[in-house]
Amino acid sequence: MKTKTIKYPHSKAAEPAVLREVTSAPGIGSIISVRSAKAHLSALLELVAGGREITITSDGEPKAVLSPVAGRKARKVFTGTWEHLKKMPVQSEGPFAEEIIRADRDGRGW
Repeated sequence: MKTKTIKYPHSKAAEPAVLREVTSAPGIGSIISVRSAKAHLSALLELVAGGREITITSDGEPKAVLSPVAGRKARKVFTGTWEHLKKMPVQSEGPFAEEIIRADRDGRGW
């Protein structure tokens, strides 16, 4: 794995700070271990705010990706719940949810 020093601008310092824990992995990009990510979270957030994506690894395996918020598409809000529920008929027969849950709990000895 190739080690690369990443410089990021820091608002309190005239010189850019250095984050040596971020390395580059082929096919993945910039990576950092979970232990280093915990220790340098503020610096990682500065890098991500600057437009970089950083993969957090644990035991050498990628576990999560930090990415800028602005780079993501907004989620579509689902609004059909109430309209759908209003059209559903009211259950009047058969086992009700409460009965099913109670039978399940009784069967487990709770």
